[in-house]
Amino acid sequence: MSELKIPFTNIKPEPGKLLIAEPFLDDPYFKRSVVLLTEHNENGTIGFILNKPIEIKLKDAVGELPPIDSNIHLGGPVARETLHFLHTEGDLIDGSLEIMKGLFWGGNFETLKKLIEQDKIQPESVKFFVGYSGWEPKQLDKELKLNSWIVLDGNVSDIMKRNTANLWKDILKEKGNEFGVIAEFPTDPTLN
Repeated sequence: MSELKIPFTNIKPEPGKLLIAEPFLDDPYFKRSVVLLTEHNENGTIGFILNKPIEIKLKDAVGELPPIDSNIHLGGPVARETLHFLHTEGDLIDGSLEIMKGLFWGGNFETLKKLIEQDKIQPESVKFFVGYSGWEPKQLDKELKLNSWIVLDGNVSDIMKRNTANLWKDILKEKGNEFGVIAEFPTDPTLN
């Protein structure tokens, strides 16, 4: 059996970029994950896993929020007692940080609650996360040198998808044949 070569990209990690786990990454949090980077600087890296929904609804987990039909995703293994959100509402939520054109991270939680109560926020325009993914300074750079991740450009449509079951595979296939080969690689190569 020939060795699977992970394609290399010249895309640098920065906010708005996606980390795509290589197919053999066996970490329970990051196996076949797609992570949106929201911060990457000399202090480290922060991101959110986009394709790990939790089997509970937001309204059942966070009693202080008005009802909204939104799932919660596991953002990562760090600070799992915290709630974070991405949204496409920009100027409506003060204190938001623009990650890429049309996509924002966080902001005033009280404003978000009021907008949900007033039906000004639709479920597809906000995505909630418990915890986050974090890397110490230079840690992600080391993991990239080990080919643990592929860095790709993100788009708001993929990031805000509600059904993320095939997100890892779909994003790789969108990038062409070189990446499509990885997308089709079996989860357990011994079954191939």
